[in-house]
Amino acid sequence: MLQQPDLKTLTGLSQLEVADRLKTDGYNQLPSTVHRTILEIAWEIVREPIFLLLVGCGVIYLIVGDLQEALILLGFVFLIIGINLYQEQKTERSLEALRDLSSPRALVIRDGRRQRIPGREVVRDDLLVLSEGDV
Repeated sequence: MLQQPDLKTLTGLSQLEVADRLKTDGYNQLPSTVHRTILEIAWEIVREPIFLLLVGCGVIYLIVGDLQEALILLGFVFLIIGINLYQEQKTERSLEALRDLSSPRALVIRDGRRQRIPGREVVRDDLLVLSEGDV
């Protein structure tokens, strides 16, 4: 039969052990993404093959001499690039906001007492106190 430990006698890790593990293992978090500038996003969009093909077709229309068709095609290409830029920036802002909102906290036993700490500061061998509904 499995014997349950007495929660009152558990001491958990000391602050020195926690600091050492944070130093060697790092924080308990996913690496943050690098924020892209608008020029980097635009360069990624312009390098896509479909846009290169459409710009190439617009240039061919210019060479052939059909100015109206070339301007219409290139106008729509630049409009679509603008819409993609807007959507990419909006997506990055949304992801940053979600990352900020999702900072869970954990209840651990350290130095013989319960402490509520940020989830990113949980280290290997921490004693976590879990209850119903915890994330």
